[in-house]
Amino acid sequence: MLPRPFKRAPLKVTAPPVEQIHRVAGRELLLKIVENARARRLTLRIAPGGAGLRVTIPPGLSLREVERFLARHEGWLEERLKKLPDRPLVRPGIKIPLRGVPHLIVHEPSRRGTVDVTTIDGQPALVVKGDRRHLPRRLADFLKREARRDIEMLVARHTERVGRRARAIRYRDTTSRWGSCTSDGTLSFSWRIMMAPPGVIDYLVAHEVAHLKEMNHGSRFWKLCKELCPDTERCKAWLKRNGMALQAISFSE
Repeated sequence: MLPRPFKRAPLKVTAPPVEQIHRVAGRELLLKIVENARARRLTLRIAPGGAGLRVTIPPGLSLREVERFLARHEGWLEERLKKLPDRPLVRPGIKIPLRGVPHLIVHEPSRRGTVDVTTIDGQPALVVKGDRRHLPRRLADFLKREARRDIEMLVARHTERVGRRARAIRYRDTTSRWGSCTSDGTLSFSWRIMMAPPGVIDYLVAHEVAHLKEMNHGSRFWKLCKELCPDTERCKAWLKRNGMALQAISFSE
């Protein structure tokens, strides 16, 4: 059962996070209100694909203040949510991008194997074999394999240029970020990046490799990032503009 909508009483927000239903732009979204001792103001974030909302607040703020904050930003929320696609489940007959190129999903249940990249009637296609129930997972596994092949090559290229080594490379289906770099040199990437154009994939890898040398987002970091990927600004803008649509695609039944 979904949580009830807000009550109007000025209750105090306390840990653990408060979860409520917030209605906006014809949608009912799960709203998570999180208290952060370091927060000095309210911040609002839309989850990838428009799956929910998250408001971070200073300690002790009332729910009524959160409601007022959301009311002030209702127009902004409506505009952003209208631009988001529904959360489509990968299935035969729809298209998903591979390295930025839309590919038609074709199911061939009688054939053995996993996924083939081919052309059918002049258009790029991904042929998924075997039981229909396994189609989303097989496509996700395919993208993970493609990510390993492309990203490991790019990591090797960029780490050689910066004179640093990656301790390990990991692949996840993260919803909060496309990549990360830990202090011990472990690089992590969302395998969904394989749906982006090659230049954007290169930018993401360059970004995380640059963190091996500059563990911040200061001027020296961005200078190094642009040395590794001269097209950084355009690719960063592309990911900001299109990333939510890629996160919205569902690979689970």
